[in-house]
Amino acid sequence: MDQTPGMEVDSLWADIPCIVRPMHLDDINEVQRIEQACFPLPWPANAFRYDLTKNENAYYFVVSPRNRPGARSDFSSWWQRLRGQVISSMPPILGYVGYWRLVDEAHIANIAVTPAWRRRGLGELLLVTVLDHALAQKMNVVTLEVRVSNQAARKLYHKFGFTVVGQRRRYYSDNGEDALIMTTDPIASEGYQAHLAGLKQSLAARLISLSLA
Repeated sequence: MDQTPGMEVDSLWADIPCIVRPMHLDDINEVQRIEQACFPLPWPANAFRYDLTKNENAYYFVVSPRNRPGARSDFSSWWQRLRGQVISSMPPILGYVGYWRLVDEAHIANIAVTPAWRRRGLGELLLVTVLDHALAQKMNVVTLEVRVSNQAARKLYHKFGFTVVGQRRRYYSDNGEDALIMTTDPIASEGYQAHLAGLKQSLAARLISLSLA
């Protein structure tokens, strides 16, 4: 994970073959490709541009192969030789996450991993990024909305301590589907941080062996 304002770099991620960094304006085209592949109602470019340039309470991050342009190339050369990876054929961005600060609440606006690279831990890494960054920003809880039918996402959020606290009727305009409102316990609490620490250890071990060839 790269250095981001208000957040210490976690040494757990030092040896993984990808990096999380703040999203830049020149990432918008790649992020939109992910949006279009993942969602029936993808966000327009101007929505990202506004949040990145005008919204002081918006935070966006992308995950990339570590030695792609825009990523900090501090990955040891011996690791690249050992794995024999050809990162040049990889997409420059594999996923992204964005959240808004609402008083003392971090509200995840969107999170997505390009379909070909799902179920490899990248979505979890992005979620951990939000949880760590929100904690560093002194926020109390993290919230989000999720489609009732999206069982995979609901399972992931439950794993990270999100629970259902409400429902928005006919929230999604493409099909009128309801959204579940999910939230964490206070993220600074001892119990939540102990739970998160265990998840992070398991995720780091999984990502170290991730092949991005």
